[in-house]
Amino acid sequence: MSGNRRALFVILIFSFIASHGQETPLNPVSNKIFSPFVFNPAVAGSKDFLSLDLIAALQNKSYTQILSANSRLLTKKKSRVSGSGMKRFSNFGLGGAVFNDLSGEYRNLGASLAVAYHIPLDERNLTFLSIGAAGKGIYNHYPGDTILGNPEKYTLFPNVDAGIYFYNPVFYAGVSANNILGNPGNPDSLISFSVPVSRQYFFNAGFKVVLSRPLNIVLEPSVIVIADDTLALELPDMIHPALRLYLGNFCIGSYLNDYNKIPFFFQYKYPGFYIGTFFELPRGTPFYKKEITAEIVLGVNIAYRNIGFRRYGYW
Repeated sequence: MSGNRRALFVILIFSFIASHGQETPLNPVSNKIFSPFVFNPAVAGSKDFLSLDLIAALQNKSYTQILSANSRLLTKKKSRVSGSGMKRFSNFGLGGAVFNDLSGEYRNLGASLAVAYHIPLDERNLTFLSIGAAGKGIYNHYPGDTILGNPEKYTLFPNVDAGIYFYNPVFYAGVSANNILGNPGNPDSLISFSVPVSRQYFFNAGFKVVLSRPLNIVLEPSVIVIADDTLALELPDMIHPALRLYLGNFCIGSYLNDYNKIPFFFQYKYPGFYIGTFFELPRGTPFYKKEITAEIVLGVNIAYRNIGFRRYGYW
């Protein structure tokens, strides 16, 4: 790693602020695996295909769905010889997401739109630094509490996310801030706790190790650190490691979201689309005595044809 890249990596790490809180959306858990641009808008457009993902989670009385899509935008470059245009990637990425989160009697609906600008750091266009921002709107319904005397309440409010992302075919790292405008509720009111929004900070990083090129076997360790302004959690509770093992078109892995649960996920890639599942089993307790987390994801990957440059092998 060159001196400039090493310095950039150090800046990315120390730009992270240690603190944890509620996310929007709080579920599905696996959106951090399958749709990372939802928490870091700078990731939007970092792949060389259009990605469309639907994740659904079911846990007891909680039902959550999130639909997201992101892509690098294309442009045309004219040939001096033929005068015709050849499609190639522009520096802009675009992403969007909508979610529906029903937890008991509480409902949250939201939509976001992310824009990212990807700056190439080498002549081969393999290493990039991306800067992104997202605007979103969140609708919350609080059913009220007759015992406490809290009235029913509807809340609609805007918010903003921003992030930085460094990536190449081997290594990636990013920092981002979500819900920069904070929680619109009154912090002295119990009603504000029904709006699962707090200013959050993310740091994520990972790298790929090729174990067998002929068999297409790749190991990818990674980590996501989640924090907020409250400083409520111990440092180990903010660190969420993950591990992926790619075996050709099949991927198996784990993302440790809750240290009291055993997580694992599967993913299989077909031509043009993929399916995946994510589970969390209670640790030290039979699964039939305690609810499990079960999520399913369906994804469509639309590859671009007739472009000036393509990178292969991405999921």
